[in-house]
Amino acid sequence: MTVDGLILLDKPPGITSFSALTPLKGKLETRRIGHAGTLDKFATGLLVVLVGRYTRLADLFSGLDKCYQATIVLGRSTDTLDPEGQTVEEGPVPDLAAIRNAVRELTGTIDQQPPAYSAVHVNGKRAYRIARAGSEPRVATRRITVHRFDILSYRSPELEVIVDCSKGTYIRALARDLGKLAGSCGYVQSLRRTRVGPYTVNEAVLPERANATQELRAEKESRIRLGLNDVPHADQALAGGSA
Repeated sequence: MTVDGLILLDKPPGITSFSALTPLKGKLETRRIGHAGTLDKFATGLLVVLVGRYTRLADLFSGLDKCYQATIVLGRSTDTLDPEGQTVEEGPVPDLAAIRNAVRELTGTIDQQPPAYSAVHVNGKRAYRIARAGSEPRVATRRITVHRFDILSYRSPELEVIVDCSKGTYIRALARDLGKLAGSCGYVQSLRRTRVGPYTVNEAVLPERANATQELRAEKESRIRLGLNDVPHADQALAGGSA
């Protein structure tokens, strides 16, 4: 049986993006399955799963803008810039005025240095492997765009934010830089991806509740398939042409 399609998963915390696919792999008669855009183990939210010939769209989906909701803790930082790391720095908790100034500086097109604990390649090695070995990886900065950086609430030291951003943006790095610009330090306590391109987490299902056959069949008839109209070059890629 040929299986082709797109499934939207709501990844729970505590598992890798790769592990989130396990329930589906047991239900689909194909080895051609993967996801577009990894979420950190501690993070939750939208994971776009591509099956069969839809795996041709992986690079296209990875390049789409994304939206996140995050809780940033200020006045403390960890080596991984997330709750799974060890505390490496503490500082004063900034006031809201300093935070707002920092947010303004981090909105728009900026140069961002990915975290040391990231999958970025440094001299042929993953940065996180270098960091885990006790060395400091020299991670090059990259140009990103933060389209929207809104403060939802601030209950010191926890800052709730929504970030709309381009491909390659690390929310953990935004937390780090926000803390520095506000005269302190920071890390991401919780992170949830709510949108990838035209798809939202409201359309997604938990991995263990996904009925692969039904999800794929629904995809061919629903707004999920129609959403491909908003993914540039998707039709050409599915047809086997150049993306």
